[in-house]
Amino acid sequence: MRDWVVAGGLVEHDGGLLLVQNLRRNGSLDWSTPGGVIEVADGESIVDGLTREVAEETGIVVSRWTGPVYQVEAVAEGLGWALRAEIYRAVGWSGNVVVKDPDGIVVDARFVPFDACYRYLEGCHAWVGEPLGAWLIERWEGSRRYKYRLEGDTPGSITVVKV
Repeated sequence: MRDWVVAGGLVEHDGGLLLVQNLRRNGSLDWSTPGGVIEVADGESIVDGLTREVAEETGIVVSRWTGPVYQVEAVAEGLGWALRAEIYRAVGWSGNVVVKDPDGIVVDARFVPFDACYRYLEGCHAWVGEPLGAWLIERWEGSRRYKYRLEGDTPGSITVVKV
């Protein structure tokens, strides 16, 4: 099993949320919060890795985070991977949005009005869109956990089950 540790950032500005458009290996595009894989095996903390990822992808430099606001676990035994994600909220940041992802995955970034985020998140994975959609509605204090199981052994045959 390949274990992934991922972090995402909720960066707000003038009634909008920073979203990035990702170019996937199969050529598809989807939107998410900025962030990415954290190199915990190399000693990188989740918050340090998130700060690095957001700056690399968007040019936004976050000086302070709160959270995690929510945590996600997704396990795909048939595909041989498990993902753990922690999503934090930026409470101090500077800079302007500039797409400059060295990995070439992020191809667009923008502050999207809160009420329009749902359109951008259509078609994204349930473990990305569902928790973020709930946060956009409720804006809770504290932290929540979400857990998903992906059933199937080929990408086209996966069924996502919320646990």
